[in-house]
Amino acid sequence: MEPVLPAYGGACIDGVVPALLTGPVPPWVPAPARGAKQTVLLMLDGLGWEQLVDRSRLAPTLWGMTGGPITTVAPSTTATALTSLTTGLPPSKHGVVGYRVRVEGDQVLNVLRWRTASGDARGSIPPEDFQLADPFGGVRPPVVTRAEFEETGFTGAHLSGVRFHGWRMPSTLVSTVGQLLAEGEPFIYAYYDGVDKVAHEFGLGPEYDAEVCAADRVTEAVIRQLPHDAALVVTSDHGQVDVGDNIVSLADEVLDRVRMLSGEGRFRWLHARPGLESALADATRRCHGARAWVRTRAEATSEGWFGGELTADGNARLGDVVIAARDPVAFLDPADTGEMRLRSRHGSLTSAEMLVPLLAARG
Repeated sequence: MEPVLPAYGGACIDGVVPALLTGPVPPWVPAPARGAKQTVLLMLDGLGWEQLVDRSRLAPTLWGMTGGPITTVAPSTTATALTSLTTGLPPSKHGVVGYRVRVEGDQVLNVLRWRTASGDARGSIPPEDFQLADPFGGVRPPVVTRAEFEETGFTGAHLSGVRFHGWRMPSTLVSTVGQLLAEGEPFIYAYYDGVDKVAHEFGLGPEYDAEVCAADRVTEAVIRQLPHDAALVVTSDHGQVDVGDNIVSLADEVLDRVRMLSGEGRFRWLHARPGLESALADATRRCHGARAWVRTRAEATSEGWFGGELTADGNARLGDVVIAARDPVAFLDPADTGEMRLRSRHGSLTSAEMLVPLLAARG
């Protein structure tokens, strides 16, 4: 089983916004999105292509749209993928290279919460300095997302300068999109996180099925808001793997060579003790290579995992060796608080995580 690598520069989420905003529109963009006078881009967090295919009967609106799968980025995680979507850049260029990344002083920054072990990091690590690229090419479109996200560090890092419209219930996401369309906005970005939340808490069982149905109804309601010359484009940031309680502790032979850990359960970075980088890579392959793809940072970069050579900042934020889970397991970091509660996860390079939908419909 080989890793599914991102199709940077092609059918990948880093190309969606540039294709819709500036063109030319590449052939992998679904036909209904071409030539629309108004476009709504709806991000359904956590809805992978394979999960949608398996539940096509539960999502008739989504399944009836035109399009197919594209790839997300590596790691297949929200912090990295949403930044690539909004900036149009691969992780190697924007530098938001994971969910939990090393920052100065060997601290680990949780990018979604914008916290280190010392607490709120918005003052010590300004989001606008952490990620420098303008989202949406500096166009400043309206963004319809959860109201509680407005002041977060991650919003500052990947949505700086946009016109923020907060929603608290899915119905107001729909109504706000409708109002913006009526006002003539040419491009609207909307974000819905229900699928991902339910997957993390319950796995890919009946609760997940019910939430996919709910997301399909949100999609249908947005389509009803579209004028006849407007298009809805739907995509996602990653898929899911149901790992349940399959949590793997790192072998002592590995931990003896590690000074700290970062990343997440399915894309775990190991930071080597000084001078032990090669020994750490060898030990990790011996102990965990049967269940995961093990690469040094240089190997992963040269294989194209991140979309080219990393910036100096991006390079410093990663560890020396990465364990990208191939089996339905997660690799434990006791400092990654809360992760034991997650039943479904993502981050690695399996097709279940890497393939996401790109679908479109006209009003």
